[in-house]
Order: sequence, then C-alpha cells, then structure tokens
Amino acid sequence: MSGNARQFNHSQSASNAHAKGVTAMKLVFKTLLAGLAGVGLSAFAQMTPVGNWHTVDDATGEVKAEIHITEQAGVLAGRVHKSLRNDPNAKKTCDDCKDDRKGQAIIGMEIIRGVKQEGSENLWAGGGKILDPENGKEYTVRMTPLEGGKKLQVRGYIGPFYRTQVWLRVQ
Repeated sequence: MSGNARQFNHSQSASNAHAKGVTAMKLVFKTLLAGLAGVGLSAFAQMTPVGNWHTVDDATGEVKAEIHITEQAGVLAGRVHKSLRNDPNAKKTCDDCKDDRKGQAIIGMEIIRGVKQEGSENLWAGGGKILDPENGKEYTVRMTPLEGGKKLQVRGYIGPFYRTQVWLRVQ
C-alpha cells in the first residue's frame, strides 16, 4: 500500500472514530436530558393529591389508613386502600353512612368524591366531598399539597366549621 493510501485509511478511520464518539456523546446528552425531564415531571406530579397517602388522626397523631387518590378527567376520587391500625374492634363497615355507602366495607370504600383543582395551582376542592367512614359524616373538602408534595393538608368543612388533617405521602 502506498503512503497516500495508508494516510487516507488512517484519516478515514479517525473520522469514523470521531463520528462514533460524537454519536455516543449525543446519546449520553439525550439520556441526561430525558432523566432531568423525568425528575422535573415527577416533582411536578408530586404537587397533586394523586397518589397514596397515610392518614394521620388529628387528635392522636396515629397513622390510621392508606388512601389511594386517582384522577379521572380532572376529577379526583379516593378509596381506603388498607387499614394501618392494630385494633381488632375497629369498625369494618360504614353503618352510619347516609348514602349508597351505608353498610359497605370501609376497606375499598370511596371516601373522596368530586374534587377538582381550583384557581390556585395547589388547591383542590371544587365542591368535592370527603366522608369520615367512622361516623358517616360527609364534609366539603379542600386539599393542598405541602412541602413539595410530601404532605397533604386535608380540610373538611360543615358550614363555617372545619377539621384539618395532614396526610403523609407513601414513599
């Protein structure tokens, strides 16, 4: 092989190596961008009530249940996923409920209905309701994510009176 042919082959292989290196760098860059976008989206997703929450009794501070909140067409609903109490005498059904939930098992029961996001990006209410299955009382509800979505302030109203709990996001 002549000197010119060797030089051409050497520069062609160097060019191919450079192109492969650039392609690999582009792939790494795209992967990093996708990862950062995913982190940003997951942080945004955390500022909503959607997800799993541990309810905390406002009087005792005891963790009581796990609630699963979902969104369908902009409307939130929440169900009791499981009880976290060790009380064998805890109520199993909502005997005091006044609507279609009367007599239903508390585990699996929909206790949050009709909640919609309001003007503030971190406020969900929209005339939605929350049920306390232990006493059958239904409250108008307002939900506000706190601390980057790690906590959820849940405030139930009956007229001018309200009761507030802070729930903890299940990690």
